[in-house]
Amino acid sequence: MVERALELSRNDGCVVLVDEGSTANLRFAGNTLTTNGVARSARLTVISIAGQGVGVVSRAAVRADQLAGVVAAADAAARDAQPAEDAGPLVEGTPASPHWDAPVQPTDIEVFQTFAPALGDAFAAAEAGGRRLYGFAEHSVNSTFLGTSAGLRLRHDQPTGRLELNAKSADLKRSAWTGVSTQDFTDVDVAALGSSLAQRLEWAKNRVDLPAGRYETLLPPSAVADLMIYLYWSAGARDALDGRSVFAKPGGGTRVGEQLATLPVTLSSDPGAAGIACPPFVAAHASSRESSVFDNGLPLGPTDWIKDGRLEALMQTRYSAGLSGLPVTPGIDNLIMTGAEGGRSLEEMIASTRRGLLVTCLWYIREVDPQTLLVTGLTRDGVYLVEHGEVVGEVNNFRFNESPVDLLGRVSEVGASERTLPREWNDYFQRTVMPPLRVPDFNMSTVSQAS
Repeated sequence: MVERALELSRNDGCVVLVDEGSTANLRFAGNTLTTNGVARSARLTVISIAGQGVGVVSRAAVRADQLAGVVAAADAAARDAQPAEDAGPLVEGTPASPHWDAPVQPTDIEVFQTFAPALGDAFAAAEAGGRRLYGFAEHSVNSTFLGTSAGLRLRHDQPTGRLELNAKSADLKRSAWTGVSTQDFTDVDVAALGSSLAQRLEWAKNRVDLPAGRYETLLPPSAVADLMIYLYWSAGARDALDGRSVFAKPGGGTRVGEQLATLPVTLSSDPGAAGIACPPFVAAHASSRESSVFDNGLPLGPTDWIKDGRLEALMQTRYSAGLSGLPVTPGIDNLIMTGAEGGRSLEEMIASTRRGLLVTCLWYIREVDPQTLLVTGLTRDGVYLVEHGEVVGEVNNFRFNESPVDLLGRVSEVGASERTLPREWNDYFQRTVMPPLRVPDFNMSTVSQAS
């Protein structure tokens, strides 16, 4: 389909992307499997270039006899378009991906072959302990094919898996959540996850009501991931250059080179990172402030966004890099945060806490002020009080107001990094490695009645 679409285009240049997707899932409630299923999808995107005009047409499940019409529509749209501000030469061709024309291998329900029996054992353990388990497991494989009139023939097969597990007491008054990211479910320890949730429900038997205020707070890797993903999504060079983001320098330019954190934290992306590998080339289905269709096929490599606490790079297209004078650093589909070597585990950080809060996860995160990247959101499924190194009870939920950028400058401890699943953003971004953080004055702005 890619080759035929390129042949059919009559304009100056053409980029064709085909995404072949497959998904398998299990859903469960009240210690019982409720549904399971598999699904397949296919999407064709044709990006036609006429002079500096661009036409983009994307269609799902395109048949062979419909292909010419899709390409003709993209060609016509390009001829009618105004000049694109990011117009530039297409990335030159390189040797094709070695598996360019190999058959697509979709996922299927067999991916849960070892996981499903373990889940059944977890149901039995929960039932015996008076608990109820709810949640879902999902696995997908997306194969992206990218071909261009400049000679590129690139392919990437992306496996992605996630498990969300919620435990509730029999009266449904106590709740705890955990989640994991995985490539194939062979590394998911359901029994350990179930035991962790059982412990949190035991903690919640003792209720402690606290007022709003600033508290020493331990953020687990999942909550840190949600905050750092929002920072990452807000780190576009164009917005900074236009003075529209927290990364804009007063008077013009960007804050690249400024020290953001007092501790030596590093925030980076790497398409080849073990366990969270992602596409090693740009696959842009449309141009935006952070991406350009003219960059399709541009190789991606390890990139430091923040290094030893210093802002090192912002998301750049070739066009925005020309405006900023900074290196070309396109977005990458994973995120890694690390501190100094020898960071402690979350359990060790709890044991050394005199008095503070332990948060399970954050949700409903929304931006309040882009100039400072102030965001607000809620705690969910367990906030616990820690005293003298031990969890002594569950605390009421809070609304928080914090800036991930400002928070970096106040963090007092960075723990050991581990692969984690963000709670809020895992529909869109799942490949993260994050540490737990100790924040001496996390702003719990108001008490929330949510439970």
